Amino acid sequence: MKTVINIKADRDVKEKAVKTAKRIGLPLSAVVNAFLKQFIDQQSITFAVPLKPTEWLRRIILEADKDSREGKNIAGPFHSVKDVMKSLRS
Repeated sequence: MKTVINIKADRDVKEKAVKTAKRIGLPLSAVVNAFLKQFIDQQSITFAVPLKPTEWLRRIILEADKDSREGKNIAGPFHSVKDVMKSLRS
């Protein structure tokens, strides 16, 4: 027997979820049902790490890449803990 669940969701989240489900050929209700069944079975919720880095992280990665190409702010390689400690203290 089917039943109805009323939930509140941000409008843009709902619209994007409907589009995403439709793109992979599923109604949103199938996605929600699958999630609820997984929640029941595992008795836990898993949150995925975003595949796209934040703007802040993207800038840091680009800066590190540039430094690497220019040979700046490079440390190592180290062959012992003593070498690492010496580098950190300098």
